[in-house]
Order: sequence, then C-alpha cells, then structure tokens
Amino acid sequence: MSGKQLPMAGNKADSKKRKRLPSWFKTTLPSGSQQEIFNETKAAVKNNKLHTVCEEARCPNIHDCWSSGDATFMIAGQECTRGCRFCAVGSIKTPPPLDVQEPENLADAVESMNLRHVVITVVNRDDLEDSGSSHYKKCIEAVHKRQPDLTLELLCSDLAGDVGDLENLLSDSPLSVFAHNVECVPRLDRTVRDHRASFSQSLKILEQAKKIRPDIITKTSLMVGVGETDEEIIEAMKIIRSADVDLLTIGQYLAPSSKHLAIDRFPEPELYDQWAEIAIELGFLGVASGPFVRSSFKAGLLLRKLKDPENDENMPGAHVLISEDLNFDRHHLRYQRTEVKQ
Repeated sequence: MSGKQLPMAGNKADSKKRKRLPSWFKTTLPSGSQQEIFNETKAAVKNNKLHTVCEEARCPNIHDCWSSGDATFMIAGQECTRGCRFCAVGSIKTPPPLDVQEPENLADAVESMNLRHVVITVVNRDDLEDSGSSHYKKCIEAVHKRQPDLTLELLCSDLAGDVGDLENLLSDSPLSVFAHNVECVPRLDRTVRDHRASFSQSLKILEQAKKIRPDIITKTSLMVGVGETDEEIIEAMKIIRSADVDLLTIGQYLAPSSKHLAIDRFPEPELYDQWAEIAIELGFLGVASGPFVRSSFKAGLLLRKLKDPENDENMPGAHVLISEDLNFDRHHLRYQRTEVKQ
C-alpha cells in the first residue's frame, strides 16, 4: 500500500524508482474485420476534423473500443484551461473560440460510422461564462437528431460547480448517461488535479445531476496508482455511492510522459476483482474494474448489460459486474432499487 506524495515521472532523483509495466500488463491489436472498422472510424474522425479523447489521451484501449462500435469524441477544443498532473490533454489559459460548426461536424462523423454508443467528452472551458455547457448541449442534440437510436453519454467537466449551468445542460436532454470523474481519492486532489478541481465539487455535480434528472444514469471513475491506499479506495467508493452514483469504473493510471505524475504502484488484477465485488455490495448498479479500464473504455458495455441481462459482451482485462437488486425499466432506462446496501 502507498500513501506518499508522488514525484513527477521525469524527476531525475527518482528515475531509478520509476515503475516498469508488469509482465501481465498487455493488450492486443485488432485484426480482420475489427481492423477494418477501426480504420473506418479513424478516417471519419480525420475527415470531419474532430478530436477523440481516445487519441488525445493516448488510451491503450483505442483499437478495442473503436472496433466494437464505441467511440469517444472530445469537443470544445484540443486544449484544456486546467492543468491536471495526470492528463495528456494540453493546457492553455485562453483557448480559441468555440467552433460553431462543431455540432454538425460531430453529427456528420457519427452518422458515417457504424457506432452503437457515443461518449462526448469535453475539455474544461473556464474562460466561458457557462463553462461551455450550452455548446455541449448543442453537440448532444445534433447527434441525437441524426441518430436517435444511438445511446449517448456525456463525460462532462465540473462546470466550475455551477448547478444552474448543469440544469440547463440536462433539461430535456436525450442523454442515457451523465458521467463526471472524481479521478482520485480526496486526499490526493492537490497532488493529482488542477487547483480548481476537487473531489467535493465533482461529487456535488454528480449528486445534483441525479436530482435534476433521476432517469439518467450517473457514472464516475477512479484512477489507482497515484498514491492512494487500498482503504482510501474503499472509502471513496462509499462516499461516491452516497451521492447516488449508478456506475463506477476503476483503472490503472499510466503516466502519459516524463513530465506527468509518476506511477506509484500496479495493483494486481485480483485486487480489482475485490473492488468490483465491494462496489456492488455498496449498491452501485454496475462496475468495471481492471488495470486497462478507463471511464470511456467500451463505455456502452455497462449500459447494454443493464438493458439486457443476457448480454455476453466482455471487457478485456476487466471485472464487470451488474447488480441483481434492480427493478429496471430497461427500455426507458428508469429504475428503482429493490434494496440499497449501505
């Protein structure tokens, strides 16, 4: 276990201590028809001048996601107004103006692909009065208008904690999932995240989203390997669950470069299995926990399993569990728990 403050990955004094990938930390590349789908998705992204978090964040799962019909598009720019120490997305104080054509360009790209589930993720836009929420809403609506049968997930910023902007964003929204990541355990906020972000502010946005739209599934993610202890992971899960968050993902942090936060540890896969079991006991509807898990990794899988208990899809390198304590209207994505475990 660990609880110490971490150096940056490029710190020369700690270069000999930098963690090597474990022998079991391996992924595979697609082949055949899967490779063709991946290539088509990549071409559509390029042709429509869009950005994906899959590419910008250098996600190790990009081939598996794109070849399975799930994709994550990043809107509102290529650079973020914040500078979290774990993130591969570039930081900028004053970004260029929003692209007014982006909603239709995004809809064009999605319409040209063979996708089942789309995650729209955003960079922080602290330079804008509404943190970009009205632009996010336009993008969601443009995609839904073209592809009404597609399930949509928004991986949102914290909107600077503004509940009014959140309410405007979610009003009459066709979203199936509203996601916002707490990222790390509360103690590590200042080490891992930008000073304008916090676990408590993220929790507030998630809790308010559920109150505003009880019919929308809420979701968050925790990284491990940034200095937390096992006990802190479990305590964070309890706090998150207390905000009525429905879905949880837990995955391994990987330093994007030597300039980012150093990796503290690589928990064994068995520990991720234990965390998944605990999450379900705490009352989460579903959980994906494993070294390769990212909040947007095959993001539609958890939703599809909620809608169809017989769904046999898997998430490579992850322990995926769905709660059985549900009275679930699977068509409209509305539910009532028969029992909430504390």
